[in-house]
Amino acid sequence: MIEASAILNASILIVDDQDANVMLLEQMLGNAGYQHVTSCTDPFQVRALHMEHAYDLILLDLQMPGLDGFGVMAGLQDIEPDFYVPVLVVTAQPDQKLRALQAGARDFVSKPYELVELETRIRNMLEVRLLHRRLNHYNQQLEFTVQERTAELRASEARFQRFTELSSDWYWEQDAEGVLVCSAGDAAGMLGLEQGPGQPAGAWDPAERAALEDNIADRKPFLDLICSRMTARGVKQYVEVSGEPMFDTGGRFSGFRGVGRDITHLLSALPNPGGR
Repeated sequence: MIEASAILNASILIVDDQDANVMLLEQMLGNAGYQHVTSCTDPFQVRALHMEHAYDLILLDLQMPGLDGFGVMAGLQDIEPDFYVPVLVVTAQPDQKLRALQAGARDFVSKPYELVELETRIRNMLEVRLLHRRLNHYNQQLEFTVQERTAELRASEARFQRFTELSSDWYWEQDAEGVLVCSAGDAAGMLGLEQGPGQPAGAWDPAERAALEDNIADRKPFLDLICSRMTARGVKQYVEVSGEPMFDTGGRFSGFRGVGRDITHLLSALPNPGGR
């Protein structure tokens, strides 16, 4: 709901070429407590005034010399970002009601009007208008928040990727079927998901390799699992692998991801590196 104070502080423009009609409406709105009421007897000024002040409501007479109310409404259509023209038509031509509504008016009051009816229609229109603006503002804020959170997420992902690159030699992700979908470094060769030059799958230590594959098959996380292999040059290589299963928002297994690094230089100096 819109607060009564917000409605009374709304900006209203009266457009009528008859001074007497303008004075009557100004008095009525003043007595009702409205604080920001402006009047205009020249219909050619309405577009510029609305562009400058963005009125919450325009009380518009249809019969005016030079430019009638329909021309005024046509001129307002393209300056409303959401095509919501806040016009309440007040006229002595009730047969023009349908045409006025089709031209963009939001409501219609016939002259001579009852003050209570006109006050009620004005209040109702202002409440709808202010709610409409509040909703637009909320949507804009929501869009900004989504963009902000998206930027933060992308920055976080970039930091994570950079951290991964700095702290490991390779990174991989595979889907639920075991297909490699993302990798950095020689993840494919290390995992045996594809055979690189001089890296036959059988070169890995069978027991260590089985432990790695069992963890992945059982969807178990593992940390600092050591695997070794003989390279094509006859040098024993040690790699340290960590990984974890991934699950979607519904709790369904969606794949595996992990990191690894070559620790040969750390273990080769030990008396019995394979015994770790």
